[in-house]
Formats: sequence, C-alpha cells, structure tokens
Amino acid sequence: MQKIKTVKKYILILLVASTIVSCDVRRKDKIADDSEAQKILALKDSTTVQIIDTAYNFKSVTDGEKVIYSYRFKNTGTKPLVIVEATASCGCTVPQKPEKPILPGETGFIKIVFDSKGRVGEAYKTITVKSNAKPEFPPLILTGNVIAKEKSGLTH
Repeated sequence: MQKIKTVKKYILILLVASTIVSCDVRRKDKIADDSEAQKILALKDSTTVQIIDTAYNFKSVTDGEKVIYSYRFKNTGTKPLVIVEATASCGCTVPQKPEKPILPGETGFIKIVFDSKGRVGEAYKTITVKSNAKPEFPPLILTGNVIAKEKSGLTH
C-alpha cells in the first residue's frame, strides 16, 4: 500500500511539473503587449487613408466555393498606417490584415476569404477595420449570390 501512495505522489509531481513547463506564459504576455502597443500607437499618431475598394460583388458562386478578394487602400497621410484589427460580420468570412504598418504613400491590402458552404442565397457581409486612420475606415462590403449545387444522379 505504501508503494502505491509513493508512485501516485511521483505521478502527481510529474503531471504538475509537465503542466508548468508546457505553459508558456511569457508568449501570451508578449502577444498582449504587442496588441496594446499597436492600439496606443493607433490612437496617438493618426494618419489619413484613401480606400480604393470599398465593395466587392462576386456575382454568383456554387455552394462550397471559396471567394478570395483583397480590398485596397492607400496611406495618404504622413504617419505609418497601423491596422489594429479587421473583423467580419460572419464567421464564414475571414479577413487578414497587414501585420506591418503601411508607410505614407504605400498601398495596403485587407484580404478576405468567404466560404460559401451552406450559405445558399444572397450574401451580404461587412468587414470592420480598426486603425489609426482619421476619418475611420468605412465598412467594407462583400455581396453576391450562392447557388445550390446541382444534385447529380444517374437515371437508367
């Protein structure tokens, strides 16, 4: 009985030690710090932006197809443009923001991927962009029509 208690203690100690080692708390702090630093920079140093593409109509796609598009914008100000966050109105649309600041005079892109699977009918999605641009980015619009797949069946 004493051996079982000792073995259980060692197993418990190993589990606790491996849990502590596997948690990389410093990485989470760094991510939080970077995000906060970008937000502070965005509020402090504003710039201006020209939105080149505010809306995209992908016309028609078949249920299950993916639509990929990049909205263009240009930093028309004198400070670097920092995109802090880009979010979509629906989980079926995934925006990808530039990780690095867009320097004055440069053009940047917000790439989106819309997954039409299970979204038959008219599509209307908005992408919200938070940045240090004044005035703020308008909502970016994605529209189109998702058509149901033809059921293929052989008739004899």
